[in-house]
Amino acid sequence: MVQSMRETERKYEVPSSADTSWLPELDRVDGVSAVVDRSPEELDAVYYDTEDLRLSGSSATLRRRTGGADAGWHLKLPLPGDSREEIRSPLTDTVPDALLDLATSRTRGAELTPVVRIRSTREVRHLVDADGALRAELCVDSVLAESLRDRGRRTTWNEVEVELAEGADPALLDAVEKKLRKKGIARSQSPSKLARALDETAVAPARTSGDLDPDQAGAHVLAYVREQVRSLVALDPAVRRERPDSVHKMRVACRRLRSCLRSYRSVLDRDATDAIRRELQWLAGELGAERDQEVLMERLGKSIGALPKELVLGPVAARLRVWNVVHSTESRRRTLDALGTRRYLALLDSLAALLERPPLRTKAGKDADQVMAKAVRKEYERLTGLMTDAVELSPGPARDVALHEARKAAKKVRYAAEAARPALGKPAERLGKRVKAVQKVLGDHQDSVVARGALRDLAVAAQTAGEAGFTWGLLYGTEQARADTRERELPPVWERASAPEVRDSLHR
Repeated sequence: MVQSMRETERKYEVPSSADTSWLPELDRVDGVSAVVDRSPEELDAVYYDTEDLRLSGSSATLRRRTGGADAGWHLKLPLPGDSREEIRSPLTDTVPDALLDLATSRTRGAELTPVVRIRSTREVRHLVDADGALRAELCVDSVLAESLRDRGRRTTWNEVEVELAEGADPALLDAVEKKLRKKGIARSQSPSKLARALDETAVAPARTSGDLDPDQAGAHVLAYVREQVRSLVALDPAVRRERPDSVHKMRVACRRLRSCLRSYRSVLDRDATDAIRRELQWLAGELGAERDQEVLMERLGKSIGALPKELVLGPVAARLRVWNVVHSTESRRRTLDALGTRRYLALLDSLAALLERPPLRTKAGKDADQVMAKAVRKEYERLTGLMTDAVELSPGPARDVALHEARKAAKKVRYAAEAARPALGKPAERLGKRVKAVQKVLGDHQDSVVARGALRDLAVAAQTAGEAGFTWGLLYGTEQARADTRERELPPVWERASAPEVRDSLHR
């Protein structure tokens, strides 16, 4: 049984003296009416990581803490800004399986062992409002950190943590920080106690810098790949816990990676990346079953809800719910099964190796604007050919397939332009926006094709059960009309995306 909470806090360097007379008068901060001293706490935490520190390398921590009100296992995952997600599990002798699963994308299945022990003597002060409600907690910690690997090397320091209470205004942290700065108390350079302990006990691996110049194509492509790998890894725990839109985002990260490795084969050697692309295609396909079911259910549910009651004949909503339960249960199991395979871990290992030892080709060292513009143009020209062929076909299944292929090509142009945007600037941004509009029209058209297939299956099932098929036929006709509308909208949208100022800007 795990419990999740959002933690928003800031850390500060403080004098080494145990005397806290240097603390400012925080009861004068807006929103704070009093500062209430609480009983001191003795905290003892053992931090776990892999041999090569994969958790801390991805800004995550796993600890077993005793003492204090929140004793137990804590897995902390990074969130934007000053926030982290803290996932708690009760005290046990070994790492709980639930936390192991949530850390999988970061550990990649490697064994977790004790790395550092951190003991803190904590003085706690509650910042409360006029009603006595907690707005923030200020803790003064005297810290002793001991390496559990490097011959027991130790380090000590003092620090202040200011943690925002649930529901409190984040502006309170700024107000408290302003008071602290006036007392000469600066933000800590370390993002966490563990990061500082690893640095000061020499457990942390030495940091290296790449050999690529920031203006070279290789640097831009690797930066984009690194961003998408980071996104994929970070989304894994959310997917496992069925967080809204997480499957969709993880699938998009797979597609962006796969597309980037394809578009920039002149930068990264395809002998090394083609196998990774195939595995990304596999993972996106496994995630796709659940995502496609989500999209389809939302679409059909809205369509039924929009119908007048007199046009809904038979147990239409009930049949749709049963159909969704069957398909969503199957697709959910498919997602979790994929994330539990050795194949998935091997893919994560391959992505990590790609970033650690990138298979750079000669053009990786060339100017980014030239190399990346050429790659984007190549994807754009392929899209142009597919669009030309598709719009010449007569309406029907063959045209539906052709438009779907054009849609996938439009995504590749978008992703290639995304990666190139830091180098190419506005031309890449403008092209991305215009092609996204094309993709949106084509996407709704394809969703209609898929929806019509599902509606036919539902109508057959209803007929077999002796139910009225009128509503299903009506919905099918509505989807057909919707697809026809998208086909009429496509030419002017494509004309904007293929306008000379868009097309020719990448040649300059």
